[in-house]
Amino acid sequence: MAHYPTIFISDIHLGTRGCSAELLTHFLRKNSCDTLYLVGDIFDGWQIKRSWHWPSSHNEVVHQILKKARRGTRVVFIPGNHDEVMRSFPGIHFGGIEVKDQDTFTSRNGKKYLVTHGDQFDTVIAHAKWLAYLGDRAYGALIWLSPKINRLLRLWKQEYWSLSKWSKQQVKQAVSYIGKFEQLLADDARSRGFDGVVCGHIHHAAIRDLDGIEYVNTGDWVESCTAIVEDPNGNLRLIDWEAQNTAILEHRIEPKARKWKARVLSKPLARTEKEQA
Repeated sequence: MAHYPTIFISDIHLGTRGCSAELLTHFLRKNSCDTLYLVGDIFDGWQIKRSWHWPSSHNEVVHQILKKARRGTRVVFIPGNHDEVMRSFPGIHFGGIEVKDQDTFTSRNGKKYLVTHGDQFDTVIAHAKWLAYLGDRAYGALIWLSPKINRLLRLWKQEYWSLSKWSKQQVKQAVSYIGKFEQLLADDARSRGFDGVVCGHIHHAAIRDLDGIEYVNTGDWVESCTAIVEDPNGNLRLIDWEAQNTAILEHRIEPKARKWKARVLSKPLARTEKEQA
């Protein structure tokens, strides 16, 4: 098991079908820390209101987080827009988890970071929440379709492919939106005397320097399956858990899909034998 002073994760979206709960459980079991930051959208209240989806794998994620808290890990929960109901309880502690609107994190090398989910810098969320709900539904549809495509790709040993991530990369407006979001957060951190900012929200993992401000985005556990860790020297690093643990995905191929593959591969031979008869 690897141990880090601090781990940051966000955008788990428990309660949705796109949540990669099995991979996150594996990550939490294999990595320990002194402080765990949950940087928003840990559960998806928007989706839960529409329809209930909470399999045992989602319970296991909660169990792993609570177990860390019981064993002495400081756990800080900074709600996002999807779990905004928790913003009504700043300062509360439950199960060893502390709820905060945002936090100041000082790394071992002395750098001071603002930790915030980041949705307050999203102009769509701020000025047209109805449009954000509409976009969330469209995004959810892509997330629903993406694993179905990947089940087929994995049957033929192809690499994981994210439909929603691909669609973002194809739209210039999306690229421009990400750039503006990053710059707004960096500018805010600079104006408040921080050396950097750690956030989530846009499901786009990154660590980059923006005019002297270290912009750090944790990514998500829907598509990217990424986390930010602080090493013993105080440097922040991005971990792509999915890329490091592709074997974990193999057990997620549904048995029906394997049977479907067997039938598909056997059909041409069966027809040939019939024709020969």
